[in-house]
Amino acid sequence: MLTKVDDGERLARVTVLAERVSALGREIGLPYVAASADISSPEPMLGQDGKPLAETTFEWLDNAVRYWRDRAFALRAPFILAARYSAEPFFYHQGRFSSWRPLPRLEAIEVREAAQAFGIEAAIIAPTYLTGGVIGAVVWAASEPVADLPALYAARADDLHGAALRLVCAYRDGLDDDAPPVRLTKREVQCLKWAAAGKTDADIAQIIGISGPTVRFHVQNAALKLRVAGRAQAIHRAAGLGYIGAAP
Repeated sequence: MLTKVDDGERLARVTVLAERVSALGREIGLPYVAASADISSPEPMLGQDGKPLAETTFEWLDNAVRYWRDRAFALRAPFILAARYSAEPFFYHQGRFSSWRPLPRLEAIEVREAAQAFGIEAAIIAPTYLTGGVIGAVVWAASEPVADLPALYAARADDLHGAALRLVCAYRDGLDDDAPPVRLTKREVQCLKWAAAGKTDADIAQIIGISGPTVRFHVQNAALKLRVAGRAQAIHRAAGLGYIGAAP
């Protein structure tokens, strides 16, 4: 039996973790923090007092720039765009994004102009990829260049990523689906995986050696287990839970 997380207890835990995230930023010379528990949503993260953490615990470079109230922010900000393309921490230094290894897709994102508009000269960004396809992110930033930022990133990225994950996961406790874990069968996974690759029922039937109606049965049964309607939603939900992975 699942026990629902008490909202007051959850937000109390979140406030403590948010204070830790803020303290880490001050400790490493990146004192300005922006955090999102879901970069697809404009809703701000709230603390124990019911107020946005961005107004209480976290400090931003310009308090007049209330990014958490801007519903179009996630569509414009390159920091958010970059978090969609890297599941591990990366940093902003000398006008470009970088990581511990070459990431051409990340490095191709134009960020200098937007960063300057926000007054950001240096930053470490920790995306948080959660089950169900939700992506959160925490940004630690500075208004002045940090000469040794690559070395700082190398030394502290793991600590920052852990702190970001704990904060976002704790915040989402009780907000995400709290139904019992879903267990798909081998056949259900096979059918969904090939469906995700664009194969028709007839194609899948031929590939795995079953009939077309049996393929439809497995897809429909998976959708019921995943509590979604239809093939497309079943594929999306199964992908978010790690059942499908890369297309065959």
